[in-house]
Amino acid sequence: MDTTNQHPNDDRLSSIVHNQKDDLQKLLYAGFGSRFAAYIIDLLVIWSLNTIVTRPLLRLLNLEEAQLWVPMFSGHNITTSIIFFVYFILMTKIFRATLGKMIFGLSVVSFKDDTLTNGQIIFRECIGRYISMAVLGIPYLVVAFTKRHQGIHDLFADTSVIKNKFSKLNHTIERRPETV
Repeated sequence: MDTTNQHPNDDRLSSIVHNQKDDLQKLLYAGFGSRFAAYIIDLLVIWSLNTIVTRPLLRLLNLEEAQLWVPMFSGHNITTSIIFFVYFILMTKIFRATLGKMIFGLSVVSFKDDTLTNGQIIFRECIGRYISMAVLGIPYLVVAFTKRHQGIHDLFADTSVIKNKFSKLNHTIERRPETV
């Protein structure tokens, strides 16, 4: 039995998918609401880590009141920032998702390769997030208006966040030749 024959509807479906690629991708990629909710969960995790680990450690080392030049560079602020960035870097590197994203069934995808490179992760989770936060978080709103729901940090790193249940479909759409 020959299984290489395509059903006549396959070409029609393929053509529809190709013609509606942009609209489909708006559904496949995680939008602002789910990403914001995941981020809130991540902030709760980071707050918990700081409360359980950082504060007692600073108290134990008698560094609660320590600061470099100005209060902004206090021991507490520096360690909190380190925990924040290390959390996002390690979770994205190891799992392609933070705990918040995992809860919502989301993961970070690369548009360059099948795997995220260290450079992409550093740009996305450090440089991109720092820039977005430095402007009061307003650049995060870009997620609501881009085709693949990319934030500024995603645009820097050529990444986005996809709904896991649609990753195989998106992979097929992205890899499909533009011949139809």
